Amino acid sequence: MKYVGAHVSASGGVSQAPINAKNINARAFGLFVKNQKRWEAKPLENSEIEKFKNEINEFGYNVKHILPHAGYLINLGNPESEKREKSYNSMIDEAGRCEQLGLTLINVHPGSHLKLISEEECLGLIADSINHVHANTESISIVLENTAGMGSNIGYKFEHLRDIISLVKDKNRVGVCIDTCHAFAAGYDLRTKETYNKTMEDFGKIVGFEYLKGIHLNDSMYDLGLKKDRHESLLKGKLGEECFRLIMNDKRLDDIPIILETIDETIWAEEIEFLYSLSKN
Repeated sequence: MKYVGAHVSASGGVSQAPINAKNINARAFGLFVKNQKRWEAKPLENSEIEKFKNEINEFGYNVKHILPHAGYLINLGNPESEKREKSYNSMIDEAGRCEQLGLTLINVHPGSHLKLISEEECLGLIADSINHVHANTESISIVLENTAGMGSNIGYKFEHLRDIISLVKDKNRVGVCIDTCHAFAAGYDLRTKETYNKTMEDFGKIVGFEYLKGIHLNDSMYDLGLKKDRHESLLKGKLGEECFRLIMNDKRLDDIPIILETIDETIWAEEIEFLYSLSKN
């Protein structure tokens, strides 16, 4: 069974997120557990934590279908040790907030080498940072999102994700989220049955579906392999309907959060309904 939703607003408090998800008939959702553009945030209030937990129970959400997204300032592969420490400490804080909310996953962009060190060195620093986060949290799983390959960002190759995971000590607490726009921008074609199957077979061989914990389902403004991270609404970009049909009928993607981050939130309910219309399940 597919669990489709969107990255909804938590403006006014994290307890608003389940309400916003329910309002668009989402069966899964993503959220930020603090301001994604700032390092600091006040602690979660107990009343807000309890309200969030009560709402996900009331609305029937399973925590494995909720995929929080870590803040944009975090760079777990920063070559400068002080800045990297600031990043993994921020990640520890966000992961701790997720655990307070009873959540089990947190999605993060792997990191950037900033053209100061090699990709291989950066991969090692990212894994080391994840090990620090694991050592300072109870149970949260770090979910690494593939990237489009813009600038100095790591994660645009499935091999990058594999290599980071290989260096993480607790492999039961690490996973991967595939962003369809990012994958397409990085050169992984998803538009036809043949190319989709090739991309997914490559993912299975290189990373492994046992590590797949979520999908960010986005169309792409730009064409294949241009390394431009620009999300678009479904059917308004370059991916085409067949891509989304294949995703909605791929049983390997059952029972994980499939999260829209498309650019027009006013049509998320329509996009969710459209995606379910493609499913033969």
